[in-house]
Amino acid sequence: MRRWFGLLLLSSCTFAQSPVTGPAEDVNRFYDFSPDSLVKEGVPQGEVKGPFVLPSKAYPGTQHDYWIYVPKQYDGKQPVALMVFQDGQAFKDPEGDVHAPTVLDNLIVRRELPVMIAVFINPGRTPEQPMATLTEWGDRRSNRPTEYNTLDDKYARVVVDELLPVLYAEYNISRDPEQHGIGGSSSGAIAAFTVAWQRPETFRKVLSNVGSFVNLRGGDAYADLVKKSKRKPLRIFLVDGRNDNRGRPDAPYDVRKDWFAQNIRLQQALAAKGYDLNYSWGIQRHGQAMLRTVFPEMMRWLWRDHAVSSDPANEVERSFAR
Repeated sequence: MRRWFGLLLLSSCTFAQSPVTGPAEDVNRFYDFSPDSLVKEGVPQGEVKGPFVLPSKAYPGTQHDYWIYVPKQYDGKQPVALMVFQDGQAFKDPEGDVHAPTVLDNLIVRRELPVMIAVFINPGRTPEQPMATLTEWGDRRSNRPTEYNTLDDKYARVVVDELLPVLYAEYNISRDPEQHGIGGSSSGAIAAFTVAWQRPETFRKVLSNVGSFVNLRGGDAYADLVKKSKRKPLRIFLVDGRNDNRGRPDAPYDVRKDWFAQNIRLQQALAAKGYDLNYSWGIQRHGQAMLRTVFPEMMRWLWRDHAVSSDPANEVERSFAR
C-alpha cells in the first residue's frame, strides 16, 4: 500500500547531485519541534531506566549500553508493545532532536499509541571504549560501522536473541511481531531495516531516517534485494532530505554513495513490491533535524491500527488483547 505524509516542504523527487540550497544556509532551521515533542502539563511521564549493559555473544568482547522507557500506564497485567531504537543515546536525549520519551508520553496518554516499552540501545563497544554521546555516535570508537552497516544476521542476533530474552524476563511484552517496532537514523536506520528483514517473525514495523542504504558495506544492494525477494510482512516509514549526503563536489558523482538517491531507490522498490509503506522527503541535511517535526506522525502511522476498546465502561483502554 502506498501512502503519503504531506509536508509544506515537499516537492517532486530528483536525483540531482547538487543540494537544493547553498552550503552556507542552515536548512535544518526550517524544522521546529512539533507540539507532541514538548513536555505537557498534566501528561504522566514515563521513566527512563539505565544505562544497563548487555554482553554480546554475536560480537565477542563487546557490550551494548541500553536504556528502557517504561510508560506510566504500564502495570504488568497486560502484554504491551515494544519499540527498539538504535543509537539510543540520540533518540532518548532531552537535548537532542527527537525527544522520544516525551513523544511517547504524549501519544500514549491520548491513546494514539498503544502502551509500549521502548528500548534505546547503543552500538557495541569494548569495556575500554567510551560510551557513545550526542556529539560522537561511535563510528570511530565502537563497533557501530560493522554492526549497523553489514547486511548479515549478526546484529539481528543481538536484538532478537540477546536483548529480547532480557526484556521478556522483566516486562510483560507481547510476543506478537505486529506489536514490535524498530528504528534508527543513518547507519542505525539500515541496521533497523536489516533486523526486520532478517527476522520478520519478530519485528514488523520499521522507522528509518536518513538511512545509510549506500555502498558503505553493500547497503545499496537492498533495493535490488527487495525486488528479487518475496514480499515480507513489514510496515516501513522512510524519511530523508534533499540535502543529505549527495557525494563530494570535488569527486565524480557515484549514485551508490548518494544517500538521498538510494533512499528513493529503496522506496520505489518497496512500493513496486506492494509493501505497507509511507515516506516523506524534505530538505534536511544528514542528521535528525526533520524528526523534530515528523517523528510523532511516523509513530502514529506505524501503529495506526492498534486495537482499542469500544466499551464505555472501560475507563482505561487496553492497547490490545492478545
